[in-house]
Amino acid sequence: MKRSRSKPDPWSLWKFFEQFPNEAASVAYMEQKRWPRGVQCPHCQSYNVAATKAAKPMPYRCRACRKHFSVRTGTVLAESPLPIQRWLMAAYLMTAARKGISSVQLGKQLGVTQKTAWFLEHRIREALQDRGGLLGPEVEVDETYMGGKEHNRHASKRGPRTGLRGKQPVMGLRARPHGTVRAFPIPHTSGDILKAAIVEHVRRGSTLYTDAHRGYIGTPGFSHHAVSHTVGEYVRDQAHTNGVESFWALLKRGHYGIFHSISVKHLHRYVNEFAGRHNAGQDTARCLDVVARGMVGRRVTWRLLVA
Repeated sequence: MKRSRSKPDPWSLWKFFEQFPNEAASVAYMEQKRWPRGVQCPHCQSYNVAATKAAKPMPYRCRACRKHFSVRTGTVLAESPLPIQRWLMAAYLMTAARKGISSVQLGKQLGVTQKTAWFLEHRIREALQDRGGLLGPEVEVDETYMGGKEHNRHASKRGPRTGLRGKQPVMGLRARPHGTVRAFPIPHTSGDILKAAIVEHVRRGSTLYTDAHRGYIGTPGFSHHAVSHTVGEYVRDQAHTNGVESFWALLKRGHYGIFHSISVKHLHRYVNEFAGRHNAGQDTARCLDVVARGMVGRRVTWRLLVA
């Protein structure tokens, strides 16, 4: 008898505002996600906390360390003047758009400047960074190159026929059967870099499926199966990289069609966004949960982004 799989729940904008009709509901949601066992001081981890009168200077005061705090303290929300409801709406719009949303469009939707929307997007991308453990038991591994299209370059700046000059390599791993993706920029695609990344992110004893890149050959502690695309071999039994390649296709559609240009400096944050959205699926509630929990313990300042 087949198990019935629950369908993802992609919220409409109407349902979003039903869930978060005002700032009080948005703050309550963030507090429940951050402190499921009750309000806890982010400074000393004590539960001996008291609510302050009129929420001034902050909503809570720790009786143990005597410091004031709010649900924003120690998160990417810290010192942001934007209401939490607007933060949640930004997270909703970013995770609901399969190929992402530009800062220009997000600014129009939220009623803020493009500069504010750009800063907000990067902090949400930081929250989407994967914190999971090792992948397994079967993992597809592949690499791609991010950058402008070769035919758009001036003739004097075009590289060899492969068109890889000036592009940034990105490595991706996709676990089977659940489809979790982990991706990140790498300095180059030598065997040492590829093998080190596999050892860091994949559980020993897992089966690797790759293309015929020589850098994957001889990775110790793993079973390895490769397909050779150069001779037209794309699938052989369970050996293929179609899953991770479909992720690359979506990432590049977002690059070319939505963002148009992605700097190497911020590439890892854009990759975080696409991987986080892919892993959360179309379940909007799950997407917002991932963002809400990922905001804790992280900080991205304007100076860091523009330095």
